[in-house]
Amino acid sequence: MNQTTIRFSRKDSAEFFKTLNKRVNDYFKDNKLKKTGNWRLHLKTIVMFAMFLTPYFLILTLGLPIWANLLLTILMGVGMAGVGMNVMHDGNHGSYSNKKWVNKLMGGSIYILAGNVYNWQVQHNVLHHTYTNIHEHDEDMEAGRVLRFSKHTQWKKHHKFQHLYSVLLYGLLTFNWAITTDFQQMYRYMKRKLSYGKLPSPAMNWSTLVITKLLYITIWIVLPLIFVDIAWWQILLGFFIMHYVAGVILSMTFQLAHIVDQADTPLPDDSGNMKNTWAIHQLFTTVNFGTKNRIVNWFTGGLNHQVEHHIFPNISHVHYTKISKIVKETAKEFNLPYNEYKTTRKAIFSHFNHLKELGKEPALQV
Repeated sequence: MNQTTIRFSRKDSAEFFKTLNKRVNDYFKDNKLKKTGNWRLHLKTIVMFAMFLTPYFLILTLGLPIWANLLLTILMGVGMAGVGMNVMHDGNHGSYSNKKWVNKLMGGSIYILAGNVYNWQVQHNVLHHTYTNIHEHDEDMEAGRVLRFSKHTQWKKHHKFQHLYSVLLYGLLTFNWAITTDFQQMYRYMKRKLSYGKLPSPAMNWSTLVITKLLYITIWIVLPLIFVDIAWWQILLGFFIMHYVAGVILSMTFQLAHIVDQADTPLPDDSGNMKNTWAIHQLFTTVNFGTKNRIVNWFTGGLNHQVEHHIFPNISHVHYTKISKIVKETAKEFNLPYNEYKTTRKAIFSHFNHLKELGKEPALQV
């Protein structure tokens, strides 16, 4: 990753963000609402955890046939993604509750999803939200040599087929968390002294990572081996299916908001300066999708309202539908883009079309 210091422009003569921020704050004040989660989020938390954990306990206790257990692992994968998008995400942004300990508890749910709080907050809150879609600064845009998510990434011959094989790799997202990614990220982030808030003690950070990984393996692998009378390979298969389902859902939700035709991938100048202010940069690099679909709104934790989330990450997703009207009207008033796909289907088509275009061999520069 490039470690050049990025500086966003401070010149917004039209004062877009100042105007937008006042209007959003007025909305909450006038309606006497808190910016954090409410009973809808609390109810959804119960539903998501039930979808994730109930099948696990059924597998441990009922002695079901293998086909039934495998079906339950699919449901667990859906619940796993749901907990990640709705509970863990708001918690680690500090928007689940106005109480810090509640946010910490809900954000800590990432440990039973195979992740790590420190790594996630650095990659997501710091790198992704600050340097959205900026090549070699936003790690969510990087996929090694396997996939090409940006026109600024070096092209390889196999990228010609990435629109065909990419979705097969998306399912490995959380599986990689469990095995290798967290260790690699922690080493890299600690070396660079990156943090979201106070830099944690290296000893404490590494101890937390090792202990939570051991507990994770105990819960999802060791206990089923002890209590479920099925072959070890069937348990590992179920574990993989759970992660694969969750990985596909989480990866696709992110891709539809950033790796699509409408999302820009601007670069800084040679001195590290960006053309736009941070808030305006978010309008060019994020895209909404399927915001009229109640099921998509509910299940994705408002991540289909990516524009609102990136400008106001401290506001819980349960409010995005309401404030989106304010954001859209203000952007239009200031002649700024408000990128959105009316349906999820159109966003999916755009994503794979975008991958296909990025997979084409770039024309030689003359």
